[in-house]
Amino acid sequence: MGVRQWIEGWPVYRQFAHGDLLGRGAAVKSGASDRLTARTATADKVVKSVCPYCAVGCGQNVYVRDGAVVQVEGDPDSPVSRGRLCPKGSATKQLVAGSGRVTQVLYRRPHGTEWERLDLDTAMDMIADRVIDSRRRGWQWDVDGVRTRRTMGFASLGGATLDNEENYLIKKLFTALGAIQIENQARI
Repeated sequence: MGVRQWIEGWPVYRQFAHGDLLGRGAAVKSGASDRLTARTATADKVVKSVCPYCAVGCGQNVYVRDGAVVQVEGDPDSPVSRGRLCPKGSATKQLVAGSGRVTQVLYRRPHGTEWERLDLDTAMDMIADRVIDSRRRGWQWDVDGVRTRRTMGFASLGGATLDNEENYLIKKLFTALGAIQIENQARI
C-alpha cells in the first residue's frame, strides 16, 4: 500500500476531502464496515409489536427471518415512543433468542444448594398442590363477624412482560381463588 492510498484511506482525510466534516457519512466507513449487512435487511417480514417491559407501551418493529426474531427496533410510527426504546426495550430480542434464556424448569429444594431439572407436569403439580395447601391453611370465612371468604395465604405480583389480556386472566384466577393481594409490577 502506497502512501497516497494510505492517506486516502484515512477517515480524517476522507472527512475533509469529501465535505463530511462531522464524520457521519461514507468518510468514516471502513472496508469491513462496508461489507456488513444490517439484520433488518435480511428479514422476511416486519411485525408491529409493543414493548413488554413496562406500562408505557412503546411501539416496536420486530424483524423476523424464517420464523425467528433477528432484530427488534423502535417503531417510528408509534405515537408513544416515536421510534425510541429504552435499554430494556432495546434488549427485547433477548427474551426469545438470548443464549442465557432458561428453557426448562429448574427447582431447588428447601435448604438445597443445587438446581435440579423437572419436567413441566411435575412442576405444575407441585405448584397446584402448594396453592391448594396455602389456600386451605390461610382461608378466612369471616373476620370480626364480617363475612370475608378470602385467603391471606398467597398473593400475586404480575410481571411487566405480560400483556393486558394475560394480566386480566391472572387477576380473574387469583380473585376466584380468594386472594385479595393482587398487584402488577407494570403499574407500580
